[in-house]
Amino acid sequence: MASSNPPPPTSLAPPEVPSGLSLFLTIPYAFFLPELVFGCWVWILVAATHVGNPLLQGWVIYVSLTSFLISLMFLLSYLFGFYKRYESWRVLDSLYHGTTGILYMSAAVLQAHATIVSETQDLNNYMTNCAASFFAFITTLFYILHAFSIYYH
Repeated sequence: MASSNPPPPTSLAPPEVPSGLSLFLTIPYAFFLPELVFGCWVWILVAATHVGNPLLQGWVIYVSLTSFLISLMFLLSYLFGFYKRYESWRVLDSLYHGTTGILYMSAAVLQAHATIVSETQDLNNYMTNCAASFFAFITTLFYILHAFSIYYH
């Protein structure tokens, strides 16, 4: 006689993923907030400068804005538990953060080049570009740390 109980779900995430606000206290999920904050600063600072090289700084804006929005969607999926429906969420998270780390590195190098080019122009614009370059490299570091920590977790 067959039992009327449905089989246990096999696609649920492992129980070591914290829920609620404890998500922000656990590595690798604690990297979400610095990624979002520093990535937002990159976006704001580049948008506040006089764009001398539209192609270079356009790429920086594109990478920072797109990464901000997708990382925000990942964070919300962790907070609301949407990741529990999929078996390969950890692979997707690691691939996304690894790819974004590489893209952010290219954007940080291009922003540093735009900073060097703007050095002889307006000093205020140069200082803003310096801050944007700094935050771009810091954000790159957080994305790479997130990718490796989720992969080895």
